[in-house]
Amino acid sequence: MRLFLLPISTKRSLIYCQRLNNQLSSKTTYVDKITARASATWLKWEKAESGWQKKVTAYGNKLFERIPHEEWGLKSIPPLKRRREDEELKGGKEVQVQYPGSLINEEGVKEALKTFAGTERQSFHTKWMWGSIIGMPISAPVALLPIIPNLPFFYLVFRAWSHWKARSGSQHIDFLLGRQLVYLTRSSSLDLAYALGRMDASMKTLDLEVKDAVEGDPNSKPGVEPAMEAERMLLTQSSGRVVADVVEVPELVEHIQRAVKQVEKALRGEKDLQEEKQELDKVNKEAKEEAEIKR
Repeated sequence: MRLFLLPISTKRSLIYCQRLNNQLSSKTTYVDKITARASATWLKWEKAESGWQKKVTAYGNKLFERIPHEEWGLKSIPPLKRRREDEELKGGKEVQVQYPGSLINEEGVKEALKTFAGTERQSFHTKWMWGSIIGMPISAPVALLPIIPNLPFFYLVFRAWSHWKARSGSQHIDFLLGRQLVYLTRSSSLDLAYALGRMDASMKTLDLEVKDAVEGDPNSKPGVEPAMEAERMLLTQSSGRVVADVVEVPELVEHIQRAVKQVEKALRGEKDLQEEKQELDKVNKEAKEEAEIKR
């Protein structure tokens, strides 16, 4: 397998595992068969022109978009089974981790990998995995309703499996780091992909700046100063496809676009909180000055 560590912003990264051909052709497990069956059913429901299947998939896809991109990335890493562990230990074959060296150095990559493999991350997925399992019996009475299936139960099953898969991926990274079975590779292809993505984003930003200069920015707030060294985006929705095309991993498109959307939303929320805090501080300062003048 091959790992990609992709900075989404200056402080957040996406991890993704590319399965190589020899791993894709390995023996299919029961979990893989069930997963493939569920995916086929979901795709069939999505293609329905109308009906409850179509509504379920539309609402379900919105729920899936809310699942953190870190979880999706860890799920792409295969679980560390006994056979795989023995092969990796006896073979001594290191797992390649590709990253854009123009945006993140080796120390930054190591820290990001340790975060993905840390006990805090594993504890998080363990906690919510058991929470989903505990919730399954509570949702069982829904099965008594006619016509529609027990959707809450199946969603909890999916979330329990998803957290288990993400925890397994985190444990696999932890194993590789502990046995020093990873080697970091600066990828010139990723450097090129990010450069192309920045060019595309710069053109769009320039267009917006020109438009704001002519029409005025309706979102700008007087008296609110930007934070020093604020976190900024390194990828956009459109540049995700550029990265996937350059490294020839088409599955990356969906992962990058999801991660970009989530990080952008988080940054907007943080920016709004910061602006509210600055405005509140300004009001408090003005109130104190008025009180001193009255004295």
